[in-house]
Amino acid sequence: MIATIQKNNSYKIDLSKPLDISLPLQAGPENVNAWWAPHPRIEPVVMGSFIGDVNQGGSVNFKNIFLNPHGNGTHTECVGHISTEPYTIQCLKQFVFVALLISVTPIETNTGDTVIFKEQLPDLFDSDVDAVIIRTLPNNDSKKLKQYSGTNFTYVDAALMQHLADNNISHFLIDLPSVDREEDGGALAAHHAFWQYPHQVRKHATITEFIFVDNAITDGTYILNLQITSLQNDASPSKPVLYALL
Repeated sequence: MIATIQKNNSYKIDLSKPLDISLPLQAGPENVNAWWAPHPRIEPVVMGSFIGDVNQGGSVNFKNIFLNPHGNGTHTECVGHISTEPYTIQCLKQFVFVALLISVTPIETNTGDTVIFKEQLPDLFDSDVDAVIIRTLPNNDSKKLKQYSGTNFTYVDAALMQHLADNNISHFLIDLPSVDREEDGGALAAHHAFWQYPHQVRKHATITEFIFVDNAITDGTYILNLQITSLQNDASPSKPVLYALL
């Protein structure tokens, strides 16, 4: 099925050819993980003689799921992640955007950190672009199961996030656990800069972390469908999907 997306420009996409850039979650340790979060659990409900597992004699599969959105897999978060006000991911009201995918090699600083800087992005974005997606290099399948806790992983310089806000980029997606340094004393400077919190809060803006962009997907402009669950929480497990332009 061919669809036309109209913004300032007109874009055609083939809805039968989605490019999923989320990481699937499963029970146990075989998932990407950060912040020492417990591994996801998917367990059948047990009530008296009832068990919610067909393979254990139940009539249906009926299971509880236990996870931490920030630590377990692809997730999308809103300003409620850092605010005293109870903003939730339901601030996201639109779900289809023009997105720019960029591959970036992080730079090692003299402190031993690896950082992504503003100078590594284009100076100006097309007026149609709503979202920026960063794929860090090198890029390989080991990212899908990487355990990031205690590794001082790559992060994004706050000036880059300010640059995105200044250019009206509302959605930022990256294949890392966080845009901020793993241990920064609670500053979360990149988060604050992107959401302009607390003075000019961008309630509609989102950050999506723990994506994975396959090497077969080339840099360039795409249509992004950002799917979340209807949770009243600062973050939700999410499924960002790209569509190539025709």
